[in-house]
Order: sequence, then C-alpha cells, then structure tokens
Amino acid sequence: MMKKAQPLYERVIESIQNQIQTGVLKANDKIPSEKDLGMIYSVGRNTIRRAISELVNDDTLRSVPGVGTFVVDKRVEKTTEYLFGFSQEMQLQHKKVTSRVLEAKLIPADPVLSRRLQIQLGAEVVFLYRIRIMETEPIAIERAYLPHELCPGILSYDFSNNSLYEILATVYDKRPDHAEQIIEASLATNDVSAMLGLKQPAVVFVFHRETRLATGQVIEYVDSELRSDRFRFFTSLKLFASPIEPAFRRLLLKTES
Repeated sequence: MMKKAQPLYERVIESIQNQIQTGVLKANDKIPSEKDLGMIYSVGRNTIRRAISELVNDDTLRSVPGVGTFVVDKRVEKTTEYLFGFSQEMQLQHKKVTSRVLEAKLIPADPVLSRRLQIQLGAEVVFLYRIRIMETEPIAIERAYLPHELCPGILSYDFSNNSLYEILATVYDKRPDHAEQIIEASLATNDVSAMLGLKQPAVVFVFHRETRLATGQVIEYVDSELRSDRFRFFTSLKLFASPIEPAFRRLLLKTES
C-alpha cells in the first residue's frame, strides 16, 4: 500500500517548528510575510494561511493585524521579589512540576557546607539532587543542602512529587522566611547540557541561595541551574534604598573591598 503524501501545510508547519527549536527563529522574531513564505516553500497562499493558522492555534505563533506574525515567547516569568519553592511558584502559573531525584542521602558537612549552613564540621546534611521537570520538559537542576537536625527523617518523603518547602512547613514547622540569592549567567557544562537537553553552546542561569527561618537560622543552601530559554525574571524597583537595607549594604561592602 502506498504511503499517503503529507499535506503541504504540514510540511510548512514542521519547517517553521524546526527553525524555532534550532534557534533559527527566536522568541518575538517576525516571520516572513505570506507572500514570501509562499515563494520560500513554493506553495500557494492558502497553504501558508492554513499553516500559520495551525501554529497560531497551538500558541507557537501570534498574529498582530496590520503588523505581522511573530514567534511566541514561551519563557516563564520567575519573581526575584518573593521567596517561593520552585514547585509553588510554577503552580501559581498553572504549570505542572515534577522531579527526577538523582540523589537523596545524608552527607557530612565539609568546610563550605559548615559555613553556609552554620553547623559543625562533619554534622549530618541532607543532600537532595533533582532535575526539575515542567510539563514533560527538564528545565532546572537543583542541589539542596539542609541541616538534618532541623528536619530529621525528611528523606523518607518522595521528592519526585512533593514540594520540599511544603514538607518543611507542614511536617517540621520550619517555614522558609527569607533568603539571600545570587543569580548569574554562565555557559552550561557538558553534563548540565545533557541533563537539560540543551545544544551546546548553551547559557543557563545559575542560582546560589541561602534560605533562613524567621529566627535567622539557615534551613537550606541551594545551587541550581535553570534554562535561560525558558525563564525570564520579574522584579519591581524603587528609586531610593536606605543604606541599612541588606541588599544595599551588600553592594556597599563589595565596592569598599
């Protein structure tokens, strides 16, 4: 039996989708006009219109009357103003988040973790190493470290689906209250690229965060990498900052050193 020929509009759809996936077409790029696309693919305008309509319907493209058709920016907004667990923040945007747990074990505090977590050298530390998955796509790698004495037995919970912050708050009465966080852009290593399904060279956002309870006690230190093509950050700024505010004081100390 002869295989049925693929409709021309589907070939156009696949071509445009491939250009988006490979980065030839980027978020907010304007695609060629219907006339130009017809010449590129050697098809009629009705075929192009059908392809564009399908891509608009599945939220790949958006059409602005009188202006043109653009690639939809599918990056998720992430706040830098409020302290949320990753699962909680994505759920607020109606995104389903699961995790693939790579490691979950107790380790002794080395000098770095002892300082970060403000615990004795050699004390037990909970190490939770996960790939965070939004819908079906890996989007972040997270390595969390917690003082075991503050959450004994926490590794008995399944963190492929459970929220770490929710378990801390509801089971251990250790609600994360505030944090200091550094965000920087970095080239992804080969290992990170492989885990996140990125094509090299690729850029990721790197996070370093110390999270504290209302008492000021450190409950978590976390290192993570997020896909830069899936996130953008939102914050609101005010004109003046008091020198006593932590963020402003930190900047002053860095400029004075």
